[in-house]
Amino acid sequence: MITALSIKNYALIEKLAIDFSQGFSIITGETGAGKSIILGALGLVLGKRADLSSLKNKEEKCIIEAHFDISKYNLAPFFETNDLDYEEDTIIRREILPSGKSRAFINDSPVNLQELQDLGTFLLDIHSQQQTRELSDESVQFDILDAIVSNHSHIAAFQMLLQSYKVDKNKLNNLIKKQSEGAKEQEYNTFLLTELNDAKLKAGEQEELESEFEQLNNVEIIKEAIDKALAITNDEQVGVVQNLKEIKTTIQKIAPFSTDYQNLLERVVSVTIELDDISQEFNRSAEKLVNDPERLALANQKLQLIYTLQKKHQVATVEELLEVQVRLSNSVSELGTIAVDIELLTVAIQEKMTALDALAQTIHDNRAIAVPLLSNQLIAILDTLGMPNVRFDIQVRSTATYFNNGKDELQFLFSANKGTDFGLLKKVASGGEMSRIMLAVKAILAKYSKLPTLIFDEIDTGVSGEIAIKMGEIMKEMSSTMQIFAITHLPQIAAKGNVHFKVSKSTVGDDTQSELKILSAEERIVEIAQMLSGTVISDSALNHAKALLN
Repeated sequence: MITALSIKNYALIEKLAIDFSQGFSIITGETGAGKSIILGALGLVLGKRADLSSLKNKEEKCIIEAHFDISKYNLAPFFETNDLDYEEDTIIRREILPSGKSRAFINDSPVNLQELQDLGTFLLDIHSQQQTRELSDESVQFDILDAIVSNHSHIAAFQMLLQSYKVDKNKLNNLIKKQSEGAKEQEYNTFLLTELNDAKLKAGEQEELESEFEQLNNVEIIKEAIDKALAITNDEQVGVVQNLKEIKTTIQKIAPFSTDYQNLLERVVSVTIELDDISQEFNRSAEKLVNDPERLALANQKLQLIYTLQKKHQVATVEELLEVQVRLSNSVSELGTIAVDIELLTVAIQEKMTALDALAQTIHDNRAIAVPLLSNQLIAILDTLGMPNVRFDIQVRSTATYFNNGKDELQFLFSANKGTDFGLLKKVASGGEMSRIMLAVKAILAKYSKLPTLIFDEIDTGVSGEIAIKMGEIMKEMSSTMQIFAITHLPQIAAKGNVHFKVSKSTVGDDTQSELKILSAEERIVEIAQMLSGTVISDSALNHAKALLN
């Protein structure tokens, strides 16, 4: 329940602080006095968006702070989930800065608007004329039925499974689409992959083949060059080796005379050894040289295949061709596994459909139980509210479609008078009838679920006299188990409250201000008398007010 509210610099309110109690509280005031401002401030506490127009003084920030006793709401898990400090006396503060920015706090911890809205659903339910119109909405009607039979856990399980089912269905559709599109390319990709596989490519192979091809293609030139080099190196008369030997012999004679000559001799010896090794390499190369036209043709054939594949795949190396081969292999393999994936997903989807159908049937069966309970209780309450001939025909039909809350469609048919046909609630119920039906719904729901603090904003529209008294009595009865506020223009309802607040507007100089104050017993008599007779209060109005209060 809300225990206190303070407002600073909001709309017509410069500064306000008020405490609230349990039970049934009444809020009255002339049209335009500022009752909607109080609701607007509470709306900000519940997480509604704000703008600079909310500030009375545009140079100062607006602060709205509400205290809630949540000791009986079992909200500790919510605070733990959202990493907030749990306090039985929880404080929600909303600030609107002159810059237009807005900040929100729960027990002094900064929160975003979504967290504020989520918590607000457990704390306050502001029932306005808009919400009365929402009663004709199918989702709201389902919520009423489901609350009566505690269907929410089944619906939560259904929604989780439905989400998983939709994810799988989306995956399946994508796979089928991919399979369809891939089938067109599968044959060509398989051909390309086979072509690359048959080529038996190896990294570095192109360079080796090109080198081998050059040797085999120029074997005569190479042989002639090597033979000539060998002749120059090893000729017995003028060969390089023979000349080096003579140089070595000559230098050996003078080497003992100086380290310089000794060094020269060592260098000649080193050159001789290196040249001898070169000569041996010439011989080995000459022995390897074979004129092999068949091998030349094979090397040329493989190179031409490599060049053709590189041109086809627009790459420059064998290594890049091997990468293309891997990609094609993966693509062909992936398309090959899609059929398996489709089969597995189809089985999983079927299993989830079976589970969804079972949950939907449970939800439907529970709603079928709720229909007569709701209908009978509505008829009983509305009978006391001046609708003795009211009838309801609530039809819940199973369908093949998965909705967010099951597989049912709902028709909430209504007839207010004898001899009139049933019609959809939103089409045949008047504003006054809708107000009474909504009050009856709230009274019924109060028995089956723990509702938050309820604020009825002029739910008495379209009623008066004895009916208004009955409405007040129903709200009074509801307040025995929960905190109820009623913003009303009817003295019959105002008289039923435990506490009475009045919203008034005054002008000070060029400034207009709204204020909210609790009325004393005498002030309350005067207020209700004014509601009965207007500005000029007669003795009969005062007596009538006292009678209503008593």
